[in-house]
Amino acid sequence: MITLSCLLFILYLFAVKGRKTSDKMRKLTKFVYAHRGLHCKEKGLPENSLKAFKAAADAGYGAELDVHLLKDGRLAVIHDSLLVRTTGAKGAIEDITHDELTNYFLEGTTETIPDFESVLALFENRAPLIIELKAAGSNAPALCKAVCDVLDNYNGEYCIESFDPRCLLWLKRNRPDILRGQLSQNFLKNPSGLGRVVDFFLTALVLNIATRPDFVAYRFSDRKDFSYRLCTKFWKTQSAAWTINTPADCEAAQSENSIIIFENFKP
Repeated sequence: MITLSCLLFILYLFAVKGRKTSDKMRKLTKFVYAHRGLHCKEKGLPENSLKAFKAAADAGYGAELDVHLLKDGRLAVIHDSLLVRTTGAKGAIEDITHDELTNYFLEGTTETIPDFESVLALFENRAPLIIELKAAGSNAPALCKAVCDVLDNYNGEYCIESFDPRCLLWLKRNRPDILRGQLSQNFLKNPSGLGRVVDFFLTALVLNIATRPDFVAYRFSDRKDFSYRLCTKFWKTQSAAWTINTPADCEAAQSENSIIIFENFKP
């Protein structure tokens, strides 16, 4: 007789399943991706700046970038919701408008927070992009729609990823044609601040049962976690490794057929 534990394991086995790698996904594996652009603070190239993205595009790299929804419904490219780390200013990016972006200078340079369209223009008909959606509060649906509306007029290759499963679920329901990826890591070792139950579900990738991602982008140092390996090795869902910081790690990730998201060196 099948025991309850066996039934639960079978449920878990199918819960972590993503979609098998498609030809569309394989196109993106031919590039490596500069994390937040080809940034280097010492050279005046702050992260998620137009200069850093131009440097990546000119070098033939793809790029990973972070997108937030502004107060007026436009989109900004910046990693943190709070502005203090990257600009030294108080407040959150979601509370300012597009016209105010030029008032915020990145990492003590003359570079200001770019809008989404300006970054896209640098890569159009060149290298692909990994676009991370940074939802805040309950704005996930509005963020997803705004990003997709802009991408409808973009002539380039891209995929979309997020730590927030609500974003992937929105894409699955509304834009299933767009490649979507679940970002994750071992949140039991690096808590999200959302509580142990949420951290367990995010780490174990069991919400894949609802979102069915095309790829899973996992912290490289956590790549031996069982759920990640089950999803990418057993179910053959494409893997992406973040963030790769050395040539040795790059070689190891490539040997596992992972998409490379790198910084602090040039592959």
